[in-house]
Amino acid sequence: MNNYEIIVYWSAEDGAFIAEVPELAGCMADGQSYVEAVQNAEIVIREWIETAQVMGRTIPIARGKLAYA
Repeated sequence: MNNYEIIVYWSAEDGAFIAEVPELAGCMADGQSYVEAVQNAEIVIREWIETAQVMGRTIPIARGKLAYA
């Protein structure tokens, strides 16, 4: 489990639930159900962090729910 906020919504255009992680640029996943989208987002968050570490990039500190979200 991570502490990054995940925003989940239905996309009629994609026919899937979309899970976005606003604190990690470009980090998002999808799924056929809400739960699947969140599970996929958890995987993508780990991969995003691993890639950032390899590339020597700064990893944002998770703040949980964002004030403006």
